[in-house]
Amino acid sequence: MTIKQQIISEISKVIKDWEIEDVDVKVDYPSDPKHGDYSSNVALIGAKKLGNNPMELAQQIAAEFKAQSAKGKIFEKIEVVKPGFINFSLSSEFLIHKLQSSSEITKKDSGKKIVVEYSSPNIAKPFTIGHLRSTVIGDAIANLLEATGSQVFRDSHVGDWGTQFGKQIYAVKEWGDEAEIEKSEHPVKILVGLYVKFHEEAEKNPELEDKAREWFKKLENGDPVARDLWQKCIDWSWKEFDAIYKELGVPSKKGGEFENNGRGYGESFFEDKMDATLEELKRKGLLKTGKEGAQIVEFDKKTKLPPLMILKKDGATLYATRDLATDKFRLENYGKDVTVINEVGVEQSLYFQQLYMLEQMLGWYKKEQRVHVKHGLIRFKDGKMSTRKGNTIWLEDVIEEAKKRACSLGESSGKITTQVAIGAIKWNDLKRDPKQDIMFDWDEVLNMQGNSGPYVQYAYARTQSVLAKVQSSKLKVQSLENLKLKPEERELLRLLNRFDEVVQEAAIRFAPNILANYLFELAQAFNLFYQKCPIIKSEKGVRSLRLSLTQKTGEVIKDGLKLLGIESPAKM
Repeated sequence: MTIKQQIISEISKVIKDWEIEDVDVKVDYPSDPKHGDYSSNVALIGAKKLGNNPMELAQQIAAEFKAQSAKGKIFEKIEVVKPGFINFSLSSEFLIHKLQSSSEITKKDSGKKIVVEYSSPNIAKPFTIGHLRSTVIGDAIANLLEATGSQVFRDSHVGDWGTQFGKQIYAVKEWGDEAEIEKSEHPVKILVGLYVKFHEEAEKNPELEDKAREWFKKLENGDPVARDLWQKCIDWSWKEFDAIYKELGVPSKKGGEFENNGRGYGESFFEDKMDATLEELKRKGLLKTGKEGAQIVEFDKKTKLPPLMILKKDGATLYATRDLATDKFRLENYGKDVTVINEVGVEQSLYFQQLYMLEQMLGWYKKEQRVHVKHGLIRFKDGKMSTRKGNTIWLEDVIEEAKKRACSLGESSGKITTQVAIGAIKWNDLKRDPKQDIMFDWDEVLNMQGNSGPYVQYAYARTQSVLAKVQSSKLKVQSLENLKLKPEERELLRLLNRFDEVVQEAAIRFAPNILANYLFELAQAFNLFYQKCPIIKSEKGVRSLRLSLTQKTGEVIKDGLKLLGIESPAKM
């Protein structure tokens, strides 16, 4: 149990018999260290319910808390401040004791099974900067959940089925050269060019849309020509996808591959599983014929949700058809208690509300078992990126540009350059609230200064440089008892104490940005400590403390970056 959890637990015990046990006890980190290491407003909320004076109630809670915690020596001070906050300051002895303990995250088997669906690129379409968000955020969420005790299944729901393949097949047959695509180093770029051409020609001749629908229907019916070309599109695409995943280091956990042989369960995997889902919808009286002949599901008017189309009027399937089959498969494969997280753009919010509601109507999932982690869009200054218009930025181009900029920092090693470049790209995304849109800007995406991946990586490299000098001088860390702390030392200690708590919160809230912001704050604190407090040249007892702080900071930064899927080069 973390200190934060202990405070919440103790306060909950204190107020249990005061008729305010239903209060949600919250504990926060004060922005100013003068106000303690932790703070709670429980008395303000409780006093409002009881009609009492907040300061008096806060004093009562603090007194009871002190009585229960008298033997702990954890807190140096517990004080009440206006208008009714209770502030908790950790003792220096406790912080130093924690410094000497392991930095491992408290990992208690939660018993939870969680599918994290993320990345999900589309076959025959580019792996763009737009796909980066789901790939990076989803990977970090999977790592956080696993680190805190859940059994995690990583899945990439690859878009390898749907009406777009009718367009792609028609375009390749009409204007493409299969031999040229086969030998190309970048076959997807050729496929995208053909896809864009289809839409340009379809604007002049709308009948091409019908031709595309015919080809997709042939594909669904098992036509050998359509199936052969479709499989080639998949093979050509994975030639590039594999290279990008390797470059990004995704999935970043060793051995934590995507399900289904490392490629995820693509939409086509569920081609033969949709009929059973459709039959269940009919059997439960949920499938109805819409005005234009499509098969739809209608929702209770109270939900204010529009009908969800399950089959087109020509009988062709849609995302919803395949997603329902996917989620039914997950229940059968992982168990009825499984939680499914979809890391997908915010623009899909309405669709997922419909999907989740339908799955509750079917009796498959409870509300809390379905989670949509929304991410904002990456936009150009003149609007949204669009594959069909050829208006997009390929991720491989971003990676190459990032490497060039990393080289400008003076990196000579190709490995370190790649680690810094990928770190810069990932950090630019992970430091933000996932729901925020990002306006695409090369200088922002590849920022190597300030709140950036390279800044945090450099703080880690600095810790390793210090420790390497100590090791070569054969200096040993001595006892850390009875030391007076400088402000910079205590600030590092209080931040290091929070690591476990931050990881737990980031996992619970599916928010890697919480961990990223913490690591940036820790890197800043260490750099200030490095400037203000001589480490190797300090006197013996003080040197022991400062070496321990340096070592622990390095461990925490490395462990934290690893959870975010970012590597920590020992030299920069």
